[in-house]
Amino acid sequence: MIPAHSDYAPDREPTPTLLVKIFGKDRPGLTAGLFETLAAFSVEVIDIEQVVTRGRLTLCALVTVPDRDGEGSLRATVHGWAESARLQAEIISGIGDNPARGTGRSHVTVLGHPLTAEVTAAIAARITAAGGNIDRIYRLAKYPVTAVEFDVSGVPTALLRGELAAEAAARSVDVAVVASGLQRRAPRLVVMDVDSTLIQDEVIELFAAHAGCEAEVTAVTAAAMRGELDFEESLHARVALLKGLDESVVDKVRAEVRLTPGARTLIRTLKRLGCQVGVVSGGFTQVTDALRDRLGLDFAAANTLEIRDGQLTGRVTGEIVDRAGKARLLRRFAAEAGVPLSRTVAIGDGANDLDMLNAAGLGVAFNAKPLVREAAHTAVTVPFLDTVLYLLGITREEVEAADAHG
Repeated sequence: MIPAHSDYAPDREPTPTLLVKIFGKDRPGLTAGLFETLAAFSVEVIDIEQVVTRGRLTLCALVTVPDRDGEGSLRATVHGWAESARLQAEIISGIGDNPARGTGRSHVTVLGHPLTAEVTAAIAARITAAGGNIDRIYRLAKYPVTAVEFDVSGVPTALLRGELAAEAAARSVDVAVVASGLQRRAPRLVVMDVDSTLIQDEVIELFAAHAGCEAEVTAVTAAAMRGELDFEESLHARVALLKGLDESVVDKVRAEVRLTPGARTLIRTLKRLGCQVGVVSGGFTQVTDALRDRLGLDFAAANTLEIRDGQLTGRVTGEIVDRAGKARLLRRFAAEAGVPLSRTVAIGDGANDLDMLNAAGLGVAFNAKPLVREAAHTAVTVPFLDTVLYLLGITREEVEAADAHG
């Protein structure tokens, strides 16, 4: 058994190596053909990378130089094989393995609708100007948005995030920067806001429409989400306007709720990954409990409208779920799930989500107010909730493959 890498440090001197590069039209058997050709020289494989773009193959193999002055023979044999396979070959001499990536490793996810060459150039130039090196680029998704990921090293994640946030704002594109590491691809708890996040609606505005005070409630809600009003004070003021509504309105509002595009895909995929998923809302349990049951959520918490004698009283009961309350509930859910906060993701759009977003291992501002976009770890402005999966390094192909297999 080979020891763990952290305990294994070969003490031999770097040896001469050859970088074998193959280009051409892809078809089955080429990878096997190259390595069968190299096998005749008993070389060791140090590294391999292969990419196929629109049917065109680029295959790179870093191998040791063969013994007994066999380099010339290897070169001639590889070129002969490539020619017979209607490929081009290039062989470059060097010493040792690929250099180690620099410290300060980050994943930069760029979401474009569309993604233009101008934007891509600007992002790449800003990474370079910040002192970073782009080690790899690959596509995560081609629809409903184009999502590409840059693996970057050599610059602290926080510094890179600040640099690219300014570029993203100037270019009107979404750029998310997260630190590299195991926890990024394996979150264990995802908690999201409900109104204008999990669903497209503001639930209190749906109730207000039945009470004939929608415009007034909408104005107060918008101010609260921008952080201009104390949330608890605004909640009591809005709920008071619902006094006298018949409790039958609850069922009507539940039926009017519209899930955000991609919500089911996000939750379904997270659950397949073994994540627990919950919601915390400044809205009402009369709706969030139904969403919990409908979507198979693990946790749900919200305010509760008081109902007496078949009518809404204009008051809420129990603990108020406000800005501080959302962060407190995230911590409670994490404790109940046995998950450290570093392995949590929080998603929200309003000022009352900020404490929760900042408490989580990754806080995602989803179609959020400017105040929230600036303060969160990262932001998404496209109207598809499942794009959050791309921030975790999950590709659209992986999602679709999982769906195809049930």
